[in-house]
Amino acid sequence: MTTETPAIKDTSGPFDTRQHLANAAKQAEERRFNDLLIVDVDAHHFENDSWSEIFTYVEDPVQRQRFEASAGRRGRTAVTPVPIGDQDVAGRIRRSVERLDEVVEEDGRHRDVVINRRYMDSLGIDYSIVFPTPMLHLGLHPRVEVEVALARAYARWLSDHVLSADSSIKTMLYLPFNDPRASLRMVEEFSDLPGVVGFMVTSTRYGPVHHNSYMPVYSALEERGMPLGFHAVYSSYERSTEQLNRFLSVHALGFPFFNMIHLTNWVINGLPERFPNLKVVWIESGVAWLPFLMERLDHEYAMRSSEAPLLQRLPSEYIRDMYFTSQPLERTNLKALEYTLDRINAPTQLMYSSDYPHWDFDPPSAIYDLPFLSDEAKRKILGETAREVFRLG
Repeated sequence: MTTETPAIKDTSGPFDTRQHLANAAKQAEERRFNDLLIVDVDAHHFENDSWSEIFTYVEDPVQRQRFEASAGRRGRTAVTPVPIGDQDVAGRIRRSVERLDEVVEEDGRHRDVVINRRYMDSLGIDYSIVFPTPMLHLGLHPRVEVEVALARAYARWLSDHVLSADSSIKTMLYLPFNDPRASLRMVEEFSDLPGVVGFMVTSTRYGPVHHNSYMPVYSALEERGMPLGFHAVYSSYERSTEQLNRFLSVHALGFPFFNMIHLTNWVINGLPERFPNLKVVWIESGVAWLPFLMERLDHEYAMRSSEAPLLQRLPSEYIRDMYFTSQPLERTNLKALEYTLDRINAPTQLMYSSDYPHWDFDPPSAIYDLPFLSDEAKRKILGETAREVFRLG
């Protein structure tokens, strides 16, 4: 892949991803990222820009009519319970708004493909695993049938318009986890779609991951050798976070919170023993919470091991066998970060992610510039571990 550093300097015109990431492109050139395999395990697009297209894939005609009737300007509508937040820092980060006016040449490719390629080329990314954005809150929707309908429609739309157009763009498909049978059906039907490298559960939901109804889903994934990801997101409507009066606070605690719940249930209820070959990935919750949870669970298990009878090892040992994405990488204290990455065996278990285009995204230099990592560790975290986990060839 060749990365061309944009020479555009005039910021008065329409938003352009290449111009917006000009400094990152220069950074990628200086560090020779083209000489490395870089896999972005968590990137995003805004599927709500394409609701009018996605709705046509809804299988039930009654559901489809309801969705289509709600579509507004550019086919965008609030069909997911997205909380009102301050992602744009009171308007100072304009990317989320101005991207709607980005000019994309008519060359037969979907708009999302073109924009995704622009960010990939700017950052030096070889493979990008993309996720939806507003749909991350869909697990809190009061109507389960809405989650199921949108998950299936989104999967087919993404396959037809994005994944089939560029082999470097991949996804872990959204599972409608509030309906275990529908989730199993999706694994069985969509595992072989081009570009599908795994399946994803949005973490902000209240279904206990150890419930017996999910066992067939885990078994089907393990049988197919496909990873299961838990993608974190915040919720301002969680009873505990309702007490927080700043977006900063909700964002800091919200992303790790649900992943801590699900990971604890996963380990203490012995799912690593029941599905030893199922690769589990914890996405977009950073890494700083992991040493705390490892120490806390080991401490409790040492005193009450009878309550976790399936475990053959310490909880922390199971956690060290799981996979984690890097973003947002907490870098304010490098000694603490070095300890954390050692605790989770980062060279084999941590995978780089950008979270682009969100306001707090990390370029590959967030990993590459860490002074305590060896060149081999950087190479694995930036791409080689993901190559193996997602069987990228």
